Amino acid sequence: MNIDLFDYDLPEELIAQHPSEKRDECRLMVLNREQNTIEHKIFKDIIDELHQGDLLVLNNSKVIPARLYGIKDKTGAIAEFLLTKHLGEDRWETLVKPGKKLKPGDSVIFDNEDCKLKANILDYGKDGTRIVKFEYDGIFLEVLEKLGSMPLPPYINRKTDKNDRERYQTVYCDKEGSVAAPTAGLHFTNELLEAITAKGVQIAYVTLHVGIVTFRPVKVEKIEDHSMHFEEYYIDPDTAEVINQHILDGKRVVAVGTTSVRTLESAAYLDEKSGKYLVKSGEDDTSIFIFPGYKFKVVNALITNFHLPKSTLLMLISALYDREEILKAYEEAVKEEYQFFSYGDAMFIK
Repeated sequence: MNIDLFDYDLPEELIAQHPSEKRDECRLMVLNREQNTIEHKIFKDIIDELHQGDLLVLNNSKVIPARLYGIKDKTGAIAEFLLTKHLGEDRWETLVKPGKKLKPGDSVIFDNEDCKLKANILDYGKDGTRIVKFEYDGIFLEVLEKLGSMPLPPYINRKTDKNDRERYQTVYCDKEGSVAAPTAGLHFTNELLEAITAKGVQIAYVTLHVGIVTFRPVKVEKIEDHSMHFEEYYIDPDTAEVINQHILDGKRVVAVGTTSVRTLESAAYLDEKSGKYLVKSGEDDTSIFIFPGYKFKVVNALITNFHLPKSTLLMLISALYDREEILKAYEEAVKEEYQFFSYGDAMFIK
């Protein structure tokens, strides 16, 4: 399939630069696949779309303050780092600015009155990144909390502020490791989740640490030639049991966000006894690429945001519904002036 099949026109003013005033009061577009209809609602109305017996699966990964501003050792030049992947033993794959002037052997210092962090560039990584080893006192994530800022995506054209520390996280985030938010979950409040549970909808949490590659465009003409980067995911044994029981009972599995979809579909296996696809527990890496033609094994419905043109995320939702119908819905969203991308409005595909 040609990449241009997943393109659409988006006015720049519809790219959300700030979150909605209240998490659950953004807009919600509801796509009914059986009736081929579109409805316009408010996100908190999602409770009316969920039914007793449904299973709502959310990604509880927590965004780390992965953007760092420092000074190049010896020269004093300003440098910017964006951590993209933990490689173990204090080594990270990192995007750097200015890229041409930061080479293996260079060091960058990040400090304030509370703490200090030193980054030693060891080698070149993939796609222009650098392999960096950090020196610090104490616990790395605590140092990062003091020195780093939230890694807002490149299409948000402003500096981060204090509000982003809260709003670029889900209210249920628990496992640190993402450098981009699982944005579909940003719309939930604790009160809304409690109301959903009270309705008889069960909630389960999986973990997939979102990498910065989620924002990278597909650079090949034929999407089948695209290679996905690996991301780490984890499903607790008790959670897998809950998910599998819902599948065996024929109940609907509703994924919150494309990261939850990728986790569930990556963990799927065919159970010979039941003849159904179940999910296995444990930790693993996934590079699953879901695009039209893919047959979903676990996920029945999806809550998601509006995605970038020509992105793998747009391809994923086009696989769940229909590419042409998805693009018609996006055209409708533009017409109705929905807000797009990370801090934007939501869609429910049922």
